[in-house]
Amino acid sequence: MRKFSKGAAGLLFVFFGIQLPCAGVQRDPGLPNVKATPGAVNPAVTQANIYSTICVSGYTKTIRPPVSYTNRLKYSQLDSGYNYRGDTSAHDYEEDHLVPLEVGGSPSSVKNLWPQPWLVTWNAGKKDQLENKMHSLVCSGSISLAAAQRVFMSNWIAGYQKYVAG
Repeated sequence: MRKFSKGAAGLLFVFFGIQLPCAGVQRDPGLPNVKATPGAVNPAVTQANIYSTICVSGYTKTIRPPVSYTNRLKYSQLDSGYNYRGDTSAHDYEEDHLVPLEVGGSPSSVKNLWPQPWLVTWNAGKKDQLENKMHSLVCSGSISLAAAQRVFMSNWIAGYQKYVAG
């Protein structure tokens, strides 16, 4: 087995999304690894067409990728090291869209899908609350589509604290 220095191992683990003290970079485990999952938007959804796309009830069902695709991706990501503290049990994660479909996120881009751990404070349940709030704000005209997308691509936890808890 090849040995790595603490610095090299830390860089390797940061790349794959594992939070280690030796990495020198702390991120909340509820946030994705931004290098692997920066987020991606659906070019078919624009500010001009939100009332015929994302603001239509049931729209996300028409574009959501099949579970066979997202499960295969989740297993691949977990096995390659994109996991929380070495936990590779698929049921401990939700394969989540960083930029949600509800605000025009890309349905199938690997840049927008990540294994979000359930067993952390900032889990998919909390992110779902923010997704619903941002969808409501976009569809009511209170915030632009691009602004809502940026909330998720920058730091969804800060977005939760501002728009849901705030």
